[in-house]
Amino acid sequence: MKRNNEGQSMKISRRKFLGCLGGACAGAVMLGAGPASGATDKQFHGYPGSLGVLHDVSKCIGCRRCEAACNQTNGLPAPDKSFTDLSVLEEGRRTTAGAYTVVNRFFPEEKAGKPLFVKKQCNHCLEPACASACFVKALKKDKSGAVVYDESLCVGCRYCMIACPFNIPAYEYNDPLTPAVSKCTLCFSTRLRVGKKPACVEICPKEALMFGERDKLVKAAWKQIFKYPDRYVSHVYGEHEMGGTSWLYISPVVFAKIGMREDLGVQPAAAFTAGPLSAVPIVVGLWPVLLTGIYAISRRKDKIAREERAAAVQATVTEMQAEMTRRLETQKEKLTREKEAAISFEVKKALEEAARQIAATSSGDAGDTPSVDHGAKEE
Repeated sequence: MKRNNEGQSMKISRRKFLGCLGGACAGAVMLGAGPASGATDKQFHGYPGSLGVLHDVSKCIGCRRCEAACNQTNGLPAPDKSFTDLSVLEEGRRTTAGAYTVVNRFFPEEKAGKPLFVKKQCNHCLEPACASACFVKALKKDKSGAVVYDESLCVGCRYCMIACPFNIPAYEYNDPLTPAVSKCTLCFSTRLRVGKKPACVEICPKEALMFGERDKLVKAAWKQIFKYPDRYVSHVYGEHEMGGTSWLYISPVVFAKIGMREDLGVQPAAAFTAGPLSAVPIVVGLWPVLLTGIYAISRRKDKIAREERAAAVQATVTEMQAEMTRRLETQKEKLTREKEAAISFEVKKALEEAARQIAATSSGDAGDTPSVDHGAKEE
């Protein structure tokens, strides 16, 4: 009955919500809402002094130490194969909910069979597509340069996974209670906020990863390219792709040959939405209202589901504890009876043995008593 009442209240809430939405639409049409103030075609070039990482592909040896350091720092589950097992490099891996970074191996033709190793993780875009798609602001660009994630705000829509051009965000499908989006955060909460380098950068034995201010990393990348023009292609990947990223790459081969997209262009994700959003001001004005309502309904349903699951789990645990207690009591009584029976048997056995010994002793004493000749006379 309780669930039926809750379901009825949910339906009423939806009716009220849709009614309010319809009224808001009518009001917006009558008032003739102006262009959306949030829409813009200006490109954001990053916060001053924001940090980043430069990955020199030519220096990476595929040791997977960066994967191990990331796993330990973020408290991720142990992989199926240990980090010393390099056979996984034969697979074309992507980041997952349990692996924020992976290293893949490539064999470009012009390197005459010599492999190249490329580390893959969140590129921390200057204007992240994932943050642009997230209507509850669970993902956002921090002034440090990291794209951070607030699990408490996430509604699990997974639009960020669709929006990301680098195919990075992953979802905890195996967590039935509190699934979340997972990705590299540049060690923001564990290391960056206390002045430390990201774990992968610190552990790299060949200095294939360089950490610092993004602007300085761009200059360092071009300096390396100009100094060794035969070693690198004349391109700093991430300097302009999708409006720029905080994670940069330099490579001895074109990036398409090491699994990286070269069709992204230089416009950030927000630039693709500025025109269409400004052309439909009513939708833009009502979008927060609509999403807020959907968000509230979704969160309430999730809360009810979590409470029901928690109650079911608790009931099962209580029942199991009661059954276990009953079985223990039964076993205890059985053992007590067996112990008492064993003691009684041993006591009885000891008493019988003592009786036999007494009887045997009495019989022996009687046989050893000397006879008296009453007929003998004293001389």
